[in-house]
Amino acid sequence: MKKIAWFVLISFVFILLAGCVIHRNPSIPPPPSKKKVRIIKPGPDYIWISGYWKWAAGRYFWVKGLWMKVRQGKVWVPGRWVKRGRIWIWIRGRWAKVKKDKISFRNHLFLS
Repeated sequence: MKKIAWFVLISFVFILLAGCVIHRNPSIPPPPSKKKVRIIKPGPDYIWISGYWKWAAGRYFWVKGLWMKVRQGKVWVPGRWVKRGRIWIWIRGRWAKVKKDKISFRNHLFLS
């Protein structure tokens, strides 16, 4: 009977801990970007979104670049790694509205 009780208790603890996921940001910087290998542009209204390093399972993985259809009135702001204290944080790329009075050439890739 004691063996069954211990087995049930250990099984219960295992089930509780199985749902716990520890998400850690890297403490080491990402490797340098890989060379850009572009396939043929699918059409005139596409832009190239560069590849980037993704952190998963305790290491960096390269995510390939791709062609993306331009969104009218928006610009692509590329993703970037930023150091915050001892860790590195990934800021995802996104589409942003074009603000004609506040255009920043350093932060945006212009589409047309």
